[in-house]
Amino acid sequence: MLRNLLEDNGIPVHLKGGVADALLYRATMFLTVGGTAYAIYQLAMASLPKKQD
Repeated sequence: MLRNLLEDNGIPVHLKGGVADALLYRATMFLTVGGTAYAIYQLAMASLPKKQD
């Protein structure tokens, strides 16, 4: 296993663990991008004035 991690085959070290690593990586990226988009949306909504009824 250690030899597989050290070998230079073009695969990033954080993905060399197999399918589980790839799923964790994708889930992390999805949550990060989704959370950033949601935060930007909330900041935009907070910066706009509310309608007066």
